[in-house]
Amino acid sequence: MADIPYKLSFTVGALLVREAVIAAPLYLETRNWTMVRSLLDDDNLLQARTDSTRRRIGREVVQRLESLTEAEVALFVDSTATERGHLMWVATCRTYDLIGEFAENVLRERFLLMIPTLAPPDFDNFFHSKSLWHEELTELADSTRQRLRSNVFLMLREADLLSEIGEIAPTTLSQRVVDVLTDTNQNDFRFFPTHAAPTQESVR
Repeated sequence: MADIPYKLSFTVGALLVREAVIAAPLYLETRNWTMVRSLLDDDNLLQARTDSTRRRIGREVVQRLESLTEAEVALFVDSTATERGHLMWVATCRTYDLIGEFAENVLRERFLLMIPTLAPPDFDNFFHSKSLWHEELTELADSTRQRLRSNVFLMLREADLLSEIGEIAPTTLSQRVVDVLTDTNQNDFRFFPTHAAPTQESVR
């Protein structure tokens, strides 16, 4: 059976934390993501310069936030900048299997093997290995692949998982993020450069 094609619409924006700060409270007020998208679009709350950009970014940030539970969205609204970055990284990895698999199989694996750096060629090698099973990857133009790679590395830096010079930053998740992720899906810790997955019991 052929693998399910990867979603590859993450060429717009990066981690979109600023946009999520605007969108998440709207969801807690309406409990309706379709309405959130309409509000973002109709009132140009994201302050995009063109109609097409406004729609694309609004659709993208809502798509990622939809992957979070209500408890996770509520925490995001009442979180620190670091916590927001971590939650949006989880949301992005849940939304895009390609990014989630890269986080688990390359970023975290290199960290566990005590390889301290992550560079663009590491993404290229990962991308090539996946393209053997995913025809949609082989059909991408080089410029698109480079844009995807660039956005992934920008997301990693914005989430404080990678330094500007490509050093992997060991992640310490806050107690609140540990609790909410454990309640949802403990496997999501695999998206971070950490050792054993923390649990609610072990960190108290």
